[in-house]
Amino acid sequence: MNKWFKVTAVTTLLAVVLTACGGSGEKAETGADNKKLVVYSPNSEAMINAIVPAFEKQTGIKVELVSAGSGELIKRIQSEKANPYADVMFGGAFALFNDNKELFAEYVSPNDKDLLPGHNNHSGIMTPVVSDGSVLLINTNLAGDLEINSYADLLKPELKGKIAMADPANSSSAFAQLTNMLKAIGGDYTSDAGWNYVGELIKNLDGKVAGSSSKAHKSVADGEYVVALTYEDPAVSYVKDGAPVKVVFPSEGAVFLDAGAGIVKGAKHEDNAKQFLDFLISQAGQDALGQETTNRPLRADAQISDFMTPITDIKVIDEDVKYVAENKKAIVERYMELFTSIAK
Repeated sequence: MNKWFKVTAVTTLLAVVLTACGGSGEKAETGADNKKLVVYSPNSEAMINAIVPAFEKQTGIKVELVSAGSGELIKRIQSEKANPYADVMFGGAFALFNDNKELFAEYVSPNDKDLLPGHNNHSGIMTPVVSDGSVLLINTNLAGDLEINSYADLLKPELKGKIAMADPANSSSAFAQLTNMLKAIGGDYTSDAGWNYVGELIKNLDGKVAGSSSKAHKSVADGEYVVALTYEDPAVSYVKDGAPVKVVFPSEGAVFLDAGAGIVKGAKHEDNAKQFLDFLISQAGQDALGQETTNRPLRADAQISDFMTPITDIKVIDEDVKYVAENKKAIVERYMELFTSIAK
């Protein structure tokens, strides 16, 4: 053994001893930190359970989850932007990301190419993960032989006062239904045909407004109302649980709005965050969402449960999400003026 090798061996041995004694504890902590990911999410427990354990098992990355409402989480990300704690926002619609685009880093997953047409990451900051469609939830016991397959059917005299709908000013799902019917019936969001229909629907609501989106669908499952204007996720959950209900997509067309995920700008674990977004829209991630939850996955080849209607059996219409996001206030104000003039 020559002299140079002896010195190198001693130096290496000293480094090992120092590491064992904590002398390089900072490096050890950094190594552990490299296998960490902080996820902020408003999503349901079912969604979290379908994704997080599988992601951790596949990657060895440990997820720290912070759960709260989307509004609260965005405020927290805003307050932390000088020193971000979150790496990923998992959950939220396009408007949430678009309205707060300065908080998110640009990233388009290589798996984006496998998503259904029209549901790709066009913004650069939001990776679409699942989509929720506007539906009619019908209590089959109360409806009996009454056919309810369309928005037009909601104007039947037999349904007056028996329709549950929340206030579009305070409920995102009710607002989605409003823009869905405007687009489906009028072709856009300002046409007289669409707004005339909304006026007739308001008359058939007979002054009754559900206190929240959850109360709208729950009132139908509980047998208080015949039909609710709601969204697919909770509606399908009632079918799954055996309630006397069925889910109908309006024959005029249903809009599907995406919920997604984005990487927080300045994230401390950006590479891990990219892996998480990749997993969300991978075959494994999308199959898990389609089979273990009542959310609709966005990969064309994703497997869905028997409780879900195949997308090929649904008339799908597109929403101009950018226009709607920018004109939400005006649309809500027009609805409220119409509602007030009819209900008084």
